[in-house]
Amino acid sequence: MKRPIIISGPCSAETEEQTVITCTKLAETQKVDILRAGIWKPRTSPESFEGVGELGLIWLKNAKRITGLPVAVEVANAEHAHKALLHDVDYVWIGARTTVNPFNVKEIAGVLKGTKAKVLIKNPINPDLSLWVGAIERIAHTRGIENIWLVHRGFSAYGYSEYRNVPLWHLVFDIRCQFPEIKIICDPSHICGNRKNLHKVSQIAADLNYDGLMIESHIYPDAAWSDASQQITPDELNVLLSSLKWRNANNSSSIFSYSLNNIRSEIDQIDSDLFELLSRRMKLAEEIGRIKLTGNVSIYQEQRWNNVVERIIARAKRLNISETFIHAILDAIHSESISRQNEIMNRT
Repeated sequence: MKRPIIISGPCSAETEEQTVITCTKLAETQKVDILRAGIWKPRTSPESFEGVGELGLIWLKNAKRITGLPVAVEVANAEHAHKALLHDVDYVWIGARTTVNPFNVKEIAGVLKGTKAKVLIKNPINPDLSLWVGAIERIAHTRGIENIWLVHRGFSAYGYSEYRNVPLWHLVFDIRCQFPEIKIICDPSHICGNRKNLHKVSQIAADLNYDGLMIESHIYPDAAWSDASQQITPDELNVLLSSLKWRNANNSSSIFSYSLNNIRSEIDQIDSDLFELLSRRMKLAEEIGRIKLTGNVSIYQEQRWNNVVERIIARAKRLNISETFIHAILDAIHSESISRQNEIMNRT
């Protein structure tokens, strides 16, 4: 079975005792490969705890000496990167806020040049893959950087969600296609923002063949100075990791391949039929656009669209399809239909 890479440690290094004890207990689980701790904390409010700074690097170096495990910290600028290297940090990660800033990424890359550094790059806050790709390429083109891993920590979204940062798993599929050789680590702590969903998100990551997990751990989570609700104790982490099922990427069994290929063939046919139907639907939408143009009627007809949505949502339970999924599909269809009609009605 696959052996995932596990990165864990407190959201923030708060005191030497808290940092060293947490890291020691994590090492005792024999499931953690890399220790992490926040040294500089990029917080929105200036009143929030922004980390202990360079002093925390000394504590983390001590934890590394005691446990024998490599350590990782977030760096947001060139000064952070320089200080991390001075204190023998093994991995540096570029946080979501820094990933979007090419100037900071370039400066960090300049410090790491020729150092054989290992760099983790978190996805940007917003679901814009070009920003993530830009940061990856800037680091990848820096001579001497040995390893680049990606960290999926979810994306900010407007409105209610059960997640602190919605995962948008399909975006990670896209980035994996562009960089198939780069390991991808899932960060359930920042995706969830709470403890109760950690197992669910971790198992999804395992099922999607991620290369590992980054999960925050603290000896006294409820008393943590930052992100208390999403941290768990080392013992709780041990239980969580023990309960996860990591599966092989493939199976060479002929029976397995035969069964899978039969079902995939059926899926391929259904996909083909679906898009043939969608093509026909769009042609009908264009016809409606021509009729609206002749009748001088606006494209968006609210009552009609509400009726469509209500009619299909009413069938959700019988179809065994979630309402969230149906809404997403209908929104995409509606957007394309409006675009087609707009092109027809405003053609010059």
